[in-house]
Amino acid sequence: MGKTIEVLGLGAGDLEQLPLGVYKRLMNAGHVYLRTKEHPVITGLVKEGLSFTSFDSIYEKHDQFEEVYQEIVQNLLEKAKTEQVIYAVPGHPLVAERTVQLLLEDGPKEGVDIIIGGGQSFIDAIFQSLKIDPVDGFQLLDGTLLKSSQLQIDQHIFISQVYDQFVASNIKLTLMERLPDDYEVVIVTAAGSKNERIDRVPLYELDRKVTLDNLTSVYVPPVQDEQIMLKNFSKLREIISVLRGPNGCPWDKEQTHESLKKYLIEETYEVIEAIDSGDIDHLIEELGDVLLQVMLHAQIGEDEGYFAIEDVIEVLSEKMIRRHPHVFGVEKVEDSKEVLRNWQEIKKQEKEKGETETSLLEGISKSLPNLLRAYEIQKKAAKVGFDWKEITPALEKVKEELVEFENEIKQESLIYAKKEFGDILFAFVNVARFLDIHPEEALFETNQKFIRRFHFIEENVKKSGKPIEEHSLEELDLFWDEAKSKGL
Repeated sequence: MGKTIEVLGLGAGDLEQLPLGVYKRLMNAGHVYLRTKEHPVITGLVKEGLSFTSFDSIYEKHDQFEEVYQEIVQNLLEKAKTEQVIYAVPGHPLVAERTVQLLLEDGPKEGVDIIIGGGQSFIDAIFQSLKIDPVDGFQLLDGTLLKSSQLQIDQHIFISQVYDQFVASNIKLTLMERLPDDYEVVIVTAAGSKNERIDRVPLYELDRKVTLDNLTSVYVPPVQDEQIMLKNFSKLREIISVLRGPNGCPWDKEQTHESLKKYLIEETYEVIEAIDSGDIDHLIEELGDVLLQVMLHAQIGEDEGYFAIEDVIEVLSEKMIRRHPHVFGVEKVEDSKEVLRNWQEIKKQEKEKGETETSLLEGISKSLPNLLRAYEIQKKAAKVGFDWKEITPALEKVKEELVEFENEIKQESLIYAKKEFGDILFAFVNVARFLDIHPEEALFETNQKFIRRFHFIEENVKKSGKPIEEHSLEELDLFWDEAKSKGL
């Protein structure tokens, strides 16, 4: 007979619940290896002569459960080289049992057959204890690996492996990212057995009520409260779909990709303003407005049968993974400058696989504000060496363009003056680039500064009782200088 490890399930409760076939196999085995002896059936089995070795001591050696499971599996595979191994785990071997999954992965590599025996899953017992129909949809999650992104809060959620208060505390904190602190959850211990215990507690008390027990799970009822569901991406998608639906908003239903362009530009600038203001609540609101534009475009795409939000997310996810080989691959980088160099090289390779550009500048959008477009044009040209090596020639170019502009004004040649004015702006953008100043942001800050100081002038004019038109430029300049001295 070849090398084998037979895995048996100890069930979800006490000895009376243990399937007869599993009971006979355990009692006929010369020796049994237990992931943990902390299970209600073990006491009864020992009284009837069960011989076992447990792996409980391994839990004390490691900080991470995955390390515990890896060592248990390596121990079992080593034992299988010299004996036929019987390995018993709580519940059913294929339900929420990481060591069994690792055995199924690693056993064949070591020439060891993994045989799955019977056992009763705790899931059936919990459904019965809580009187829940699984057809409504449910999630079974591992409490030791729980992430907020996994949670589908509109379904029944069962969280297993709640070994102790530490795990319960992590579960509590994760659930609090999506649920109110006082949301009612249910602690279920030894479901279906004579020692069954069901405790309904507010979420914030979860870790205070859990004690050391291998048969404890946490049940999170589906969220019915619409206000809580507003944090869910699926709810946002539903709202946008309704707005564009047959009984939705006439304005939303009329929108197209073309009609929404101006709103995306406006909302983007409002995000920048919110960032500059330092107001987090304002930033949250404005980011939401930008997300609204993305969702509307995606819904229009779905309505027309061309694409949906999943396609947008997929393309973005693929791009992020592809352009970050130093994070998702094996490549190493020293700093952010190297990251940017790699990013540009990957972009270049992507373009080479697609359509060939006739010009390096082709990829720059014509929809960009022209100050920003000038900045991007110069950056692209600089990457292939078409650039000054230092700032002095760039400053001289500004002076040269200013002189040419003044000459055209003197000659009252407004057509050429307009062209020279554009040359001045383009030259100034070059200077900004050398100084690592973003021209769009710099001009935005100057605009805001002018608005603040002009508001100060308006306030003082109002106090004077005279219309602003009756104030001389000298008087208004004095108010301006005062605003400046106040740091406005």
